This record gives sequence, structure tokens and C-alpha cells, in this order.
Amino acid sequence: MKVILFGATGMVGQGVLRECLRSAEVESLLVIGRSPTHRQVAKLHEILREDFLDFSDIESELTGYDACFFCLGVSSIGLNERHYRQLTYDITLAAARTLAKLNPASTFIYVSGRGTDSTEQGRLMWARVKGKTENDLLKLPFQAYLFRPGAIQPLHGIESKTRWINTVYRVGAPLWSWLNKVAPRYITTTEQLGRAMIKVARDGYPTPELESEDINKVAVVPANAGTHHP
Repeated sequence: MKVILFGATGMVGQGVLRECLRSAEVESLLVIGRSPTHRQVAKLHEILREDFLDFSDIESELTGYDACFFCLGVSSIGLNERHYRQLTYDITLAAARTLAKLNPASTFIYVSGRGTDSTEQGRLMWARVKGKTENDLLKLPFQAYLFRPGAIQPLHGIESKTRWINTVYRVGAPLWSWLNKVAPRYITTTEQLGRAMIKVARDGYPTPELESEDINKVAVVPANAGTHHP
């Protein structure tokens, strides 16, 4: 597959980047972001840009792709609805509409979140905005899948770019084993997210929405199957 990845330097995106580089299923990977990944791998290409609302200047570089993994996202903490909508809905749909036009037979996988409000009418602002984003992605001509993870455990040295989130993860690190035992349906890892995206892009899934339990089920693969280590 030829894959486009947005948000490769965020916590989720780092995990997806790692699995894409390790997977023999991904023959070519285009990363679009504001910051470089600092990875030197033959199949990896990067486009650095500041404008994520208009991609008309690089449309020729976005054609011929089989899938897009959209991992850009921000916390709603401290943001009003207008600003959060711009960073969540507007940016996502700008990329999605461009890719749907250029690659209508492709697959678009969007990282949303557990508790997303598909009715767009609930009291939680972030959930309404995510719900609107999901609903409008499903109206586009490509095949869209909505990943709704709950708690995400970062593996392999991956960290968030947000300092307070890293502090929470460090303080809570001793609880992960316990949480995996008592609430496995609500927890996934950066590794499982990346593996699941590749498998869903390749094989599809019965429903467009995947919760943590679905993600973990899809991500189960035999050891070393279809992977290499760049």
C-alpha cells in the first residue's frame, strides 16, 4: 500500500509511523506535518507545511495513494468551540475532501475518541465537534473508518508533545498493568493502533467505527508476520 500519514510527530502518530515503517504491507509512506520526523528510511517521504486548510498547491504529490491515516489532533482544554472546531473539524475535512477528490477509491482512517457524540447535540463540546467531523467524513466518496480509542498507552519510548500529558502518563505508569487486567476494553497502545490501521486499510472492517476493543482485536498478528525492521 501507498499511505499518507498526518500527525506523525504526535503521540498517536509516532506509534503509527513506527508500525508503517516496520510493515512490509506499506511500500511507500508520505508524512505531512509541521515538524520533521528525523527518520531516514528509503520508503519515507515528508512534506513540511504550515497551511493545513488548503492543499491545492501539492495536489500533484497526493495522487495515487491507497490510504490516509489522519492522526492530527489537539486537546480541547482551554479552547473555545470556534477554535477547537477549526483545529479539529476544519483541518480534517480540508485534507479529507482533497484526498477524496484525488483518490476516491482510497481508505481514510480518522483517529477520533471514545465518547464521540454522533448526534452532534450533546453537552460536551469536544464530543459534538468530533461527531460532526466523523459524520461528514462518512459522506465523502472514499471508505472512512473512525478509530475511537479510550486510554492509549505509549510504547517504545513514545511521548506526547504536551508536557502535562507526559506527566500524567509518567505518574500513572504503574497502573497500566492493572488497568489492562480490569478494563481491557477501554485501553489500547500506540503499537496496536498502528497495526490496526494497516490491517483495516488493507482488509476493511464490518463497521466504520472501531472502539478500543475492536482496535485491539484487529491488531493481533502473529509475531514478525509481514514486518521488517528498518
